[in-house]
Amino acid sequence: MLVFASAAITSTAFSTPAHAVNTAQIVAATANTQCMEWSVVGVCFWLKCYPCKVRTSMKVKHYIPEVVVSSYANTGANPWSEMSSLGSAKPGAEGGGNLITPNNKRDNLPRFKNADVIGHPADYVLSNMGDYICDSATTGFRPYYLSTLDVPGWRWGVTEMLYPQSIIPGRREIQKGMNGWGSVYPRQGFLVQGDDGKAGAVMAQRAADFVVRTGQPHVYKSIHARRKESRGWWPPGSYEDPLIEGSMKTHKWQQLHPSVSNSCEVWPTTGLVEQDEQGGYAYALWRPYRCCEPKGTFLYSIGQ
Repeated sequence: MLVFASAAITSTAFSTPAHAVNTAQIVAATANTQCMEWSVVGVCFWLKCYPCKVRTSMKVKHYIPEVVVSSYANTGANPWSEMSSLGSAKPGAEGGGNLITPNNKRDNLPRFKNADVIGHPADYVLSNMGDYICDSATTGFRPYYLSTLDVPGWRWGVTEMLYPQSIIPGRREIQKGMNGWGSVYPRQGFLVQGDDGKAGAVMAQRAADFVVRTGQPHVYKSIHARRKESRGWWPPGSYEDPLIEGSMKTHKWQQLHPSVSNSCEVWPTTGLVEQDEQGGYAYALWRPYRCCEPKGTFLYSIGQ
């Protein structure tokens, strides 16, 4: 892995990217009922005094776009235009790009992607939509991970080497049947993948995998949150694993660049994957929340 990092840094020529997605477009993309999937899943019971009586409120479930995850070849070229400066070159993380040659038969060389995980800007919109829209555990525009600050983990991969998932083939694969895009581990910036669009998706999945957890060997701020039943709030991970590749129960992805998608999905998908000429991709990570409107002292809830 050290050899790959050195080669990528020394062999790449850079060009200024044409940024193609902005904050307004990202916020507008959240107006999507297929991605949100709002539903009533139960009832919460509260004790309200004085005089004391039991009150109820609906328990709802829906997906929230927590963060924007960008993966891009050239350092400083995050396709989210307003946030591109956050991923600019840092000491030890000046270079970037792929080791892929123009020859179509040479698709067995490693690709490299930087990765940024930044709070989704729609947080400020969703938080004011009423009592039956759950609060997000993330804050809009806040950086949770910038790979240029995590050189040993993302560029060298040294912090991931001893995980069984990194050394045992077939563990934690983004795969369905014969359709395989790559492995989640080792969670670093290099991948042998002939399709650049699939490589971009795998890198986003890798970065999201540790950002949603605590105590991982990377330089990041975790977005994992503990459930708060006293206020009727159950964030992702309260009922299931925080993130499982291929499982829509734990997450959905919405493509924001190279084009904005009107739907959400999990990977791998069937058919062709859209590719960006400059190797830059951005996705919204949607994860499921459950909540109730607080109406006193929480007693218990029924339902999912």
